[in-house]
Amino acid sequence: MPAPGRVPGLVPGPLPGTGSLPCTQLFLASTLYGTATLAAGIDAGCFPPAHRRILLTSDHAVAAEATPGLADMPGFAELRTRFDEVIGWNAVIAPLHPSSWTPRPEDVPLWERQLRTLWGLGDDRVELIAESLQVPPARALCQLFPGAAVDVYADGLMSYGPTRFRLDAQLGTRVRRVLHPDLVPGLEPLLLTEFGVPSELLPTGALLKVLDGLPAEAPELAGVGEGPALLLGQYLSALDLLSPREEEDLHVGMVRGAHALGHHELVFKPHPSAPAEYSRRAAAEAERLGVRLTVAAAPVLAECLYRRLRPALVVGCFSTGLLTAATLYGLPVARTGTEAVLARLTPYQNSNRIPLTVVDALLPDLADATAVADWAAPGPDQVRGRLAGLVTAVGYAMQPQVLAERRAEAERHLAAHPDRRTRGYVTRRRLTALGLPGGVPAGLAFLPQNPAVRRMVRRLRRLRVAARS
Repeated sequence: MPAPGRVPGLVPGPLPGTGSLPCTQLFLASTLYGTATLAAGIDAGCFPPAHRRILLTSDHAVAAEATPGLADMPGFAELRTRFDEVIGWNAVIAPLHPSSWTPRPEDVPLWERQLRTLWGLGDDRVELIAESLQVPPARALCQLFPGAAVDVYADGLMSYGPTRFRLDAQLGTRVRRVLHPDLVPGLEPLLLTEFGVPSELLPTGALLKVLDGLPAEAPELAGVGEGPALLLGQYLSALDLLSPREEEDLHVGMVRGAHALGHHELVFKPHPSAPAEYSRRAAAEAERLGVRLTVAAAPVLAECLYRRLRPALVVGCFSTGLLTAATLYGLPVARTGTEAVLARLTPYQNSNRIPLTVVDALLPDLADATAVADWAAPGPDQVRGRLAGLVTAVGYAMQPQVLAERRAEAERHLAAHPDRRTRGYVTRRRLTALGLPGGVPAGLAFLPQNPAVRRMVRRLRRLRVAARS
């Protein structure tokens, strides 16, 4: 059944009567890696010719004015050459914050007229190329240019998951495609599939060529040779996935795990926004174990360090960098902490669930020396088997309304894999709530849907809360 408002096999193009107008493409980026993804897409001819290409940079830091922006990152000067102009979105809407501001519907015509004047767009046909349409600033831009066709690009693992919530059909049907790097060959994104939006692979060669052109040197790495174990930090406490103490414990565990595998030269790459103290306990543990740990504090991409250091092992929790290391650079990888984060991830719809699921299911555990030594990236046919089915099942369990047409696929996978490992990704409670295989026994399957039972459960919950207080 085709998605609402979309003809099967037809990718939407310019609005009727606008094809002869000059085209201005607005590219929105908030990270250096995302900018590199856009540059690779332009180099590979993934975007049609345009009269002008404008890069809008958006800084999502809480105190954006007090932190270095995207335009100040090493390598940005090289990436910006693909664009005719660079504009800071934060300055355009100041003092409002790009992560929270969207225009009021009645103000949209005024805003569009103002931006067209400010940016010299005139009557140009506008095309938007953005990341997460569900949230600002991408959602705000789509509202401000209601007649623009939209391309979505993804630079990480979240594109393999479902759209975070049901989008307005007027926006969903404007999206022409999801452009993404082939981080897990054989796995198709679920993002925006409810609108029949096709996915398109970003050529790996073009992306590697762009990344190879970015600076990889950092003063602190001067004494580090090839072959260290590279540890990736993510700043998970900022996402409320771990407490600061737990995140430090995770880093300490990375040091211990790498040391247990025989690595005596370690490099820790913290998240650019993470406080410096988050690496201190890891450094103290390395000193206790008698191994050398260097903190790569310079704001360079992990992929640049892969080229510079050729790590003997890359360790992380569920960073996209683990998949770029394995898939793009052919490096050994290991995960740690994924099971603990999965077990406490709330709500179930949390968009980090799919990246966690992919990394946990695909990569070896740092604590399993044999698995780390023997691991090899699965081929596309293997991925299309159990992993694709698992991602569909988890994605449906996350967003059953958005992915309503995927229910049968989810049921088939869950029925075929009723093992304990599958329940680590889709809990029995979630299975029961959705009436999926693996939930309550078949004879009681009517209970989760029974209004009287649901009222009783809600009453019992209220009584339990009252008793505790």
